[in-house]
Amino acid sequence: MSMEVIWLIVALAAGILEIIIPALVFLFVALAALLTVGVAWLGASLTVQIVFFAAASLVLLLLVRPFFASRRLSGQGVPSRTEALAGRLGHVTEAIDPVKGTGRVSVGGEDWAARSSSAVPAAAEVRVEGADGIVLIVSATGNEGGRS
Repeated sequence: MSMEVIWLIVALAAGILEIIIPALVFLFVALAALLTVGVAWLGASLTVQIVFFAAASLVLLLLVRPFFASRRLSGQGVPSRTEALAGRLGHVTEAIDPVKGTGRVSVGGEDWAARSSSAVPAAAEVRVEGADGIVLIVSATGNEGGRS
């Protein structure tokens, strides 16, 4: 079996490991193995191939991985359903009591648990200021009996 085939097998194995254990480590080992296929194809000795593979792996892991890891880990991801409601108007379906932490609102035809820094009576219009998980943080608009 030629060294090119062996390096391709190493690249394939590392790629499979990256899929199983997504840590952005085996991906760069696989890339280093693919680069080493070219070195083997040029006829370099086994020692040169191993040194090249080790050096390429280290360079990719130390210089390229941090860039990809920061982009992958720092992304906001998919916005939650509650984030999309910020700024929207709704109406209180169950009076909001800031002491008890109870209350419900309807925003866009959907019922949500809600909190406010002040008491808000049923049927009052509210504006969604944000969310704490799946509980909406709202404030009264001053319009009683408003509908969204």
